[in-house]
Amino acid sequence: MAKLPILQYPHPKLAAKAEPVADFNDAIKTLVNDMAETMYAAPGVGLAANQVGILKRIVVIDITDDNSDLLVFINPEIIETKGDLVDHEEGCLSLKGLYEHVKRPGQVRVHAQNIKGETFELECTGLLAVCIQHEVDHLNGIVFIDHLSQLKKQRACTKLRKLRREDREREKDKEKEHV
Repeated sequence: MAKLPILQYPHPKLAAKAEPVADFNDAIKTLVNDMAETMYAAPGVGLAANQVGILKRIVVIDITDDNSDLLVFINPEIIETKGDLVDHEEGCLSLKGLYEHVKRPGQVRVHAQNIKGETFELECTGLLAVCIQHEVDHLNGIVFIDHLSQLKKQRACTKLRKLRREDREREKDKEKEHV
């Protein structure tokens, strides 16, 4: 397995729509394993293939505290949403350090395929429902801040630039310490 680089917003592949997976071969299995390793190392609870530069409709999710329940969704489609909109604070590995409140349906049903190409449906609530919606958005070229008002999105982008500038400054300071 290999840890993959996570693309950062506004990389163009994050705005691109991912293509369906047709061949369930060893390359797809390797990609799924590499994505899981990358997600766990980040650490995160979900990762879509376009976040690692691969425009395929593949998502990995694990919302457990001990990384014990990896869920793989290939060619996922949300086929039903139910319930009231729920306000949830979301973050994203491609918008590192940024958290904003997003309202999404509280319950979803997703249709997908597993690593063998077998189809399944899953009814989800809570954090899993949020994660599935967030990751399927990625596959459609949407990042979570696209759900914000224009003003809130501008503020979020300003905050993100500040966070990245602070990260670069910390890295420079670390480099100076090692010289």
